[in-house]
Amino acid sequence: MKYMNKSITELHDMLVNKEVSSDELVEESLKLSHKVQDKYNAFVTILDDAKDCEVTDNLLSGIPYGVKDNYSTKNILSTGSSNTLKDYVPFFDATAIRKLNEAGAIKVNKTAMDEFGMGGTGTTCHTGIVKNPWDETRMCAGSSAGSACAVASGVYPYALGSDTGDSIRKPAAYCGVVGYKPTYGMISRYGLFPFASSLDHCGVITRNVKDAAIVVDTIKGQDPNDMTSWDSSKINLTKSCTGDVKGKKLCYIKEIVDKDRYKNASEELLKHLDNFYETIEKCKSLGIAVEEVSVDEVLLKTMPSVYVVISCAEATSNMSNLTGIIFGPRGEGDNYIEMMKDHRTKGFSPLIKRRFVIGSYVLQKENQERYFKNAQRVRRLIVDKWKELFKNYDGVILPVGTGPAKKLEGSKDILDENTAILEEHLQIGNFGGFPSITIPNGFINGMPVGVNITGNCYDDENVLNIAYALESSMEYKNQLARGVTNE
Repeated sequence: MKYMNKSITELHDMLVNKEVSSDELVEESLKLSHKVQDKYNAFVTILDDAKDCEVTDNLLSGIPYGVKDNYSTKNILSTGSSNTLKDYVPFFDATAIRKLNEAGAIKVNKTAMDEFGMGGTGTTCHTGIVKNPWDETRMCAGSSAGSACAVASGVYPYALGSDTGDSIRKPAAYCGVVGYKPTYGMISRYGLFPFASSLDHCGVITRNVKDAAIVVDTIKGQDPNDMTSWDSSKINLTKSCTGDVKGKKLCYIKEIVDKDRYKNASEELLKHLDNFYETIEKCKSLGIAVEEVSVDEVLLKTMPSVYVVISCAEATSNMSNLTGIIFGPRGEGDNYIEMMKDHRTKGFSPLIKRRFVIGSYVLQKENQERYFKNAQRVRRLIVDKWKELFKNYDGVILPVGTGPAKKLEGSKDILDENTAILEEHLQIGNFGGFPSITIPNGFINGMPVGVNITGNCYDDENVLNIAYALESSMEYKNQLARGVTNE
């Protein structure tokens, strides 16, 4: 590998100084794409006809990147990793893609994902399982599995992802890279295939915090096509990354990281928590005050159920248009009802159909009050609690998941009640639309683990600067998986 292991700013400087051409970067990125695809199955489509672009003052100009396959890309296959859209070619670009085109960035592939974003394993893509580039026997997490795998493998410095529960931040942790979802609506969702509209966030996966800031600065902004977007023109994430964090305050939740609460804990889980407490000491050495706080465990335990009810209900509604009649492969039948039934029965995986059944059930008139409306009320209680914390703290810092990436063989997509809160707490960032970033935080048994910082809405500059300072105090910035691209 000559160039693609470098950061955005390094590549830009090399392009400006004519030490490398955009054409050379594209050629190398495409070559690496095929190697990574052969070994890890990270892509739905590789754009072998990608062309170089003029290098301008824009830091992203002339540099390749990847796109999660739930972003609409004009005249380019966009499947959402689902058989229901296996041949779908959109006639328009998502707003985020349009802005990257205008910046001179070069998309070289569409990355694989759990079907329509509805999975946390990277194993339900219609093109097959995405393997972890640090260890092929382990998963990447999901749903932005392909994006995380590709960035960690050095195919390019960044890739777009989407995050409805933790779909950028957990794959980033499992693959040893950075995952950032900004405040809800900072990046327009126009052209992003909707999963759960009140939870969906656009975001980015990179190998360092500064690169995440650069990309989001480019694609953020108010969009008349997305009424949930807002004016972030006064926010400059890149300039905010100064490393000056003296006087900042973070907290962590005792009920989530107290080792005594995890009976019969695995060795990896115990090491993960030890690792987290070491990171807390690093924060303090930077001048950040870190305090332990307590949150009602009963409220915390509701979180996974609240997420399932709300996300499945919204998904059921959003995807009612996937009939096989408007677009997508036609189903078989003597009338339109039989055709839709055939299309949806054959096209969706068992996981998706299970979620649609849950969503339909909780939206039924006789069930709405007990399930859907109660879930909305509890969501509000959780968000209010975090808002209360943000009155006193700049952010909440917590470990990501229960340790490193899980094994592909033998793993079940079922939560362990004992560790469910630790595994699923990133969903709170989606409940409240909070800015949230995961950065690498060391290794356990040779596999990367991550730590997450979540802050208050519209306080992205502060959250990224804290993450930047913490990243600078550790040794995991710009790291690459030991895979085909390092051979």
